[in-house]
Amino acid sequence: MRPLILASASPQRRRLLKKLGLPFKIVPSRVGENIPEKNPRRLVLFLAKKKARAVAKRYPGSMVLGSDTVVYCQGEILVKPRNLSDSRRILNLLNGRWHRVYTGVALAVDGGKKVYSEICVSRTKARRLAPERLLSLAGKHMDKSGSYAMQDRKDPFIEKVIGGKDNVIGLPLSAVRRLLKRAK
Repeated sequence: MRPLILASASPQRRRLLKKLGLPFKIVPSRVGENIPEKNPRRLVLFLAKKKARAVAKRYPGSMVLGSDTVVYCQGEILVKPRNLSDSRRILNLLNGRWHRVYTGVALAVDGGKKVYSEICVSRTKARRLAPERLLSLAGKHMDKSGSYAMQDRKDPFIEKVIGGKDNVIGLPLSAVRRLLKRAK
C-alpha cells in the first residue's frame, strides 16, 4: 500500500484516523476555505478535493486524504466562527434546533490525477440551553464549524445525532475505508 497522508492539522481528524490502525503522515494543505458556494454538499466536496490535490501534487507517490466539514441550519452554511460575536450568533441559531453536518472526504492518488470522494451527512440536534449557558460556550470552539465540539465531554450542546458521530467530529471513517478500498 502506498503511504497515506492526512492533509489536515486537525487533532480530531488525526485521532479518528488512528482508529483505522494504518500508518500515516500529516501534511496540512493550507488551502483557503473562503469559497462563495451556497450548497453545503458542493462546498465540502470541492474543499476536500482541493485539499487532497494540493498535498498530492507535492507527494505523487502517496495517497492523500482531504476532508472538510460544515454545519447547515435554517438555510445557512455555518463554518468556523470569525470572532466571539459570530460564535454567539451561530450558537443562538443552532440552540434547540435540528441541523445537518456535511463532511466531504477525498482521497487523491497519482499526484492528484485521480480523486475518489464521498459526502457524508448526519442529522444533529442541539439541546436548548439558557442564554447564559450559551454565552459561556461562545468562543470555546473557534476552530470548529458550528462553534461546538461534540467530542468534548464538557460541551453539553449536542443532544442527538442520527448518522455517524465521527462525521460530526470531522472524519467519517466508514467513508475513508471505502475510499481506501477503491484506491487500491
